[in-house]
Amino acid sequence: MRVLVAEDDRRIAQALGQALAAAGFAIEFASQGEDVWFRGDTETFDAVILDLGLPDLDGLTILKRWRRAGRNMPVLILTARGQWNERVEGIEAGADDYVVKPFRIEEVVARIRALVRRASGFSSSQIEVGQYMLDTRMKQVTRDGLPVSLTPQEYRLFAFMVHQRARVVSQLEITEHLYSQDFARDSNSVEVLVARLRKRLGADVIVTRRGLGYTLGGNF
Repeated sequence: MRVLVAEDDRRIAQALGQALAAAGFAIEFASQGEDVWFRGDTETFDAVILDLGLPDLDGLTILKRWRRAGRNMPVLILTARGQWNERVEGIEAGADDYVVKPFRIEEVVARIRALVRRASGFSSSQIEVGQYMLDTRMKQVTRDGLPVSLTPQEYRLFAFMVHQRARVVSQLEITEHLYSQDFARDSNSVEVLVARLRKRLGADVIVTRRGLGYTLGGNF
């Protein structure tokens, strides 16, 4: 899952990035308001953490522009402003959640995980997928209560495909949502990863749509 951290305080951004990466997210960073707006308007993210006090262009204006343009990714606002009327303004502008600084990193990670899950139509962190159970909080897949051995990247691919279960996703989209921008990627890394996951969970776990990409198998 790909998350944009839009925060100009480097210390906070790094702490969020490390915690989210440890939770299985692919992280992108932006610190200037105009850049944040442009990336959110032209790229696809599973969620955005948006600081209201960005330079060049404030977070509330960015959020309003996104929503007017039909950009509906989940957005969690970070702010040092604690007044209730400002929180209401942010939510009315289209924010999905709101956290006031200072905050606990663990809470932000949990809220992002919940936003991504709900955006995909899941209410629980435990998602039944065919004969398997995907636990997004524990980052684990089980079968009949027993854990299935998956590498972190295999888990991320399976979780991403489950959250995109109603769609065909391209190889490029999978690459963007599984790997951080600075991660070294081979041209056939997605094909190799798909083949490995099929060996772990079954040949029909991911179906190839020729010329289009991949989709979650019908039995999953």
